[in-house]
Amino acid sequence: MKHLLTLLILSGLFQANAQVGRSFSLLEAKEYALKNHIKVKNADLEYNKAVEKKKEYLAAGMPEVNIAGSFNQFLNLPVQVLPISFFDPTAPEDDIIAFRAGTEFNSSANLQVNQLLFDGSYFIGIQASKLLIDVQKIQKTRTNEEVLFSVIEAYHIAAVAQENLMFSDSIYRITSNLEEKQKKYLEAGLLSNEELDQMTYAVLSAKNAFENAQLQYSNTIALLKYAMGFPQDSICVLSNGLIELDENASQINLGSIDDNSLLPLLQTQIQLSQCNVKNNKAGFLPSLSAYFQQGYNAYRTKFDFFQDKPWYSQTNWGLQMNIPVFSSGKGRAVVKQSEIQLLQDEYNFEMTKQGLKLQEVQLKNTIASALKKKELQKENHLLAEKIYRNAINKEKLGNGNNLLVTQKLNQTMIAQAEYTASLIEVYRSKLELDKLYNKLK
Repeated sequence: MKHLLTLLILSGLFQANAQVGRSFSLLEAKEYALKNHIKVKNADLEYNKAVEKKKEYLAAGMPEVNIAGSFNQFLNLPVQVLPISFFDPTAPEDDIIAFRAGTEFNSSANLQVNQLLFDGSYFIGIQASKLLIDVQKIQKTRTNEEVLFSVIEAYHIAAVAQENLMFSDSIYRITSNLEEKQKKYLEAGLLSNEELDQMTYAVLSAKNAFENAQLQYSNTIALLKYAMGFPQDSICVLSNGLIELDENASQINLGSIDDNSLLPLLQTQIQLSQCNVKNNKAGFLPSLSAYFQQGYNAYRTKFDFFQDKPWYSQTNWGLQMNIPVFSSGKGRAVVKQSEIQLLQDEYNFEMTKQGLKLQEVQLKNTIASALKKKELQKENHLLAEKIYRNAINKEKLGNGNNLLVTQKLNQTMIAQAEYTASLIEVYRSKLELDKLYNKLK
């Protein structure tokens, strides 16, 4: 029979496939996601990139050494032109003499060392690179938070779907069993075809609800696997039921919006904007650098650079200073824009904080209302199920009415749907509050 599939899913399947599948509590599901989800791994890589970027900024202020070499062969030696009067003062002034000078083969090797001595932007860049690491660290935390939120939400939905599947299976079984008994009554002439058709209608309704519950459960498990980063072709079993989840959802964690992970991110953004203002102002300061160069040059009439012939050395060092003088007001406009951006970031921080306070009030009110609604829907659900089972029992004793059974079945299904919806509302609002307080771990 169809209901046997549920028993297979919820009992035998879990045990028989324990070697290829895994059972997860909510805590284990969260731990698995933090180790295996692609988003978490990408966040780690972004953090590592920020660390390497800081090293890049630091290296800009360290000595830079370059070795350069060159080789030239003049297929035609350059022509030099001089007035003949250079050699003979009596020669006419407009007479010139042309001649080729130099050697056919030339080679050089140079060692150059550059060192930045002072640049205001460099020191501000170091500070900004540290802040960028802080940003990526916060982003990493927020990514973990996002993954945990998805896992917890998916686990809650899957647990509700599993409970709904077991309930639907139970209703389907008792309705189907009653139909089988009534078929015997029909054969004995104790029941009319119309009454049996009414019961068959109830069975088909229960079967449809059961199959929908199966589909919902399968989809929610797939969603949980995706949220965890768990392979879709592997079996995933929930080890926490609604009892444990209800206990947790009923406990409202105390917290503060000051712990929200968004606020440190916005504060760091303000610090970065402050660095940007300083950096633009530093553009008005002079910069100073030094260099040292050691070079060797060789001039040959033949390609014999590897023979013991002289290389002529040249050594020099120097300082280079750049002093900004006039930029037509462009620099001041850039500074003003960065100051405006800093003010906007500060306003954004305050507005976000006020929004978080509003969200805190709304979520607390929503949770209080959702918990009350859940308790009412639970009582309604249990009462509807009790009424339906009583109608079934009366029908078994021959004191019932098949039309009444169908009506009570529909009533039970509606009550079950409303109850599961109230559960999801409680779990979701509690989850949102935990996220607000940064308590998802």
